[in-house]
Amino acid sequence: MKIIFMGTPEFAVPTLEYLYKKNYNIPLVITQTDKRKGRGKKTHFNPVKQKALDLNIEVYQPEDVNSEESVAKIKEYKPDFIVVVAYGQILKGSILKIPKYDCLNIHASLLPHYRGAAPINWVIINGEKETGVTIMKMAEGLDSGDMIIKKAIQITDNDDSTTIHDRLSKLGSELIMEAIDLIVSKRVVYTPQKDEESSYAPKLSKELGKIDWSKSGRDIQRLVKGLKPWPMAYTNYKGQQVKIHEISSELKENNEEFGFIDKVSNDGIRVAVKDGYVIIKKLQFPGKKAMDIKTFLMGNQIEEGYIL
Repeated sequence: MKIIFMGTPEFAVPTLEYLYKKNYNIPLVITQTDKRKGRGKKTHFNPVKQKALDLNIEVYQPEDVNSEESVAKIKEYKPDFIVVVAYGQILKGSILKIPKYDCLNIHASLLPHYRGAAPINWVIINGEKETGVTIMKMAEGLDSGDMIIKKAIQITDNDDSTTIHDRLSKLGSELIMEAIDLIVSKRVVYTPQKDEESSYAPKLSKELGKIDWSKSGRDIQRLVKGLKPWPMAYTNYKGQQVKIHEISSELKENNEEFGFIDKVSNDGIRVAVKDGYVIIKKLQFPGKKAMDIKTFLMGNQIEEGYIL
């Protein structure tokens, strides 16, 4: 069974590893072009490229995967399947019709809910109680293809976007095997999505991370949890942008202005919000490492009465 794999971020790596360990023939991995990062603008390989190189698999990085050149290259391999996991480019019909069987996509939500680029983050921000993985046959629309397998997981109070990312990444790698087996054995049932039930999970931006202290403590907690590890929720303190890594909430009446720093102690920084207080447990100032409040206060001060 010959599979061309398309993916870019860490989320896609377990599926590539899993397919390789199951002895599928993976002659080519297609991933996004290299990016230059850091002060020195050094070239960094994305996680999928690095893993493919570790496994001695050929890597192809087209600027436009739908170009005539790219389509011709993919056709040369005569794949049985193309498996796509968070690749980063929308595939057109010229590619979707290449494999013998299907182009399969692992999407990190229970479709048709949360189509788009950032489903894991938005389910946390919106306070959903469950999410999951959908394996679908790809179509030209955005995450609109017929569904093959859908499996849910529960979101607990201890989860944030990083824990959900890891759980869904592993789940997706397992379900793709099941989908391939169903298709090859001709037992597959394709279920069309109901577009009228669809919702959208747009790309994240740094601006989204600014905390609005007039919101409820629970909403602020969800924002903090949902924006890990990027772009991170933040607030401004005396002209500095401070990232908030960990926060708890406390339901309690208060007559203080939203964003008012009520108390500073080793237990946290207590800030007035719509329905009480939030307690900042871990933060990060520019150019510094993230620190819990007790450690931070050993060498720094936060002014009580300051309004964020």
